[in-house]
Amino acid sequence: MTEARRALITGVTGQDGSYMAQQLLDKGYEVHGLVRRSSTFNRGRIDHLHHDEHLPGKNLHLHYGDVTDAARMHQLVSELRPLEVYNLAAQSHVRVSFDEPLYTAGATGISTLNLLEAIRSVDTSIRFYQASTSEMFGASPPPQNEDTPFYPRSPYGAAKVYSYWITRNYREAYDMFAVNGQLFNHESPRRGETFVTRKITIAVANIVQGEQSELWMGNLDAVRDWGYAPEYTDGMWRMLQADVPEDFVLATGTAYTIRDFLAFAFEHVGLDWQEYVKFDAKFLRPTEVDELIGDASKAKQRLGWEATVLPPELAKIMVDADMARLGGAPEGQF
Repeated sequence: MTEARRALITGVTGQDGSYMAQQLLDKGYEVHGLVRRSSTFNRGRIDHLHHDEHLPGKNLHLHYGDVTDAARMHQLVSELRPLEVYNLAAQSHVRVSFDEPLYTAGATGISTLNLLEAIRSVDTSIRFYQASTSEMFGASPPPQNEDTPFYPRSPYGAAKVYSYWITRNYREAYDMFAVNGQLFNHESPRRGETFVTRKITIAVANIVQGEQSELWMGNLDAVRDWGYAPEYTDGMWRMLQADVPEDFVLATGTAYTIRDFLAFAFEHVGLDWQEYVKFDAKFLRPTEVDELIGDASKAKQRLGWEATVLPPELAKIMVDADMARLGGAPEGQF
């Protein structure tokens, strides 16, 4: 029997981590996920994948650890010897990064170096994926592609720029297969509840059920390129299957405002968003990113990757899922 390919995913309990684990398991991988120790479980996104790892056929294994702990990262990489490492862990909330800049620098920036150093010292043939972000482009005018200069407008974006460059440096200095996926906003029913798209779709479901009467929002004019997370994790995997390591932008190439997303979500249930949405300045960022629109031509040409789910459909998918959850649907099936 051929031994299953082994992958390590940091951030496995997050949106992207859970879809990545699911897709790798479907491909026959043995998947190892990194989770932080907590007094409460935060594994709703992977419960349907995990269950009891001691049962026959269960190929998802979880390990306690934190990407900010360099010694633990070295230990895990040394013990597991994975074929691929997907670094999806981070403090990824842009607004929160202004309140927690030092923690964000460590969890989002230096943590990448911890993993790269572990791979360099254990086995440079391990393939490494770094989750980069459109927030690195910040104030650079759209459309943004792999050649667009970085101009981050948040501690989160700045930390990701460090991760991007240290990944490229290790690729060039040590001949490692280390790549950056410069992903534009990608959402799903598994998106964290404090992120704006999910905040909107949860509110829509609550309003329909009479559990909420208003929704407080900040800047509605920001333009974003929103895609569907499962398509983007497929793109991550494709990057690590390429013959040579390269960095890629993944995006839909479409531009919608937060106001547009509000309209799509509320109209899906027959409501006018303007009757429920109110403004609160506390949700504004100290420095705003006005317009992010990605050009994924390179990914289409070299990886055969292309986004198919656009924001109008995405909003419906997310609203339907949140409505189903209120009706008692099992969490994690979406």
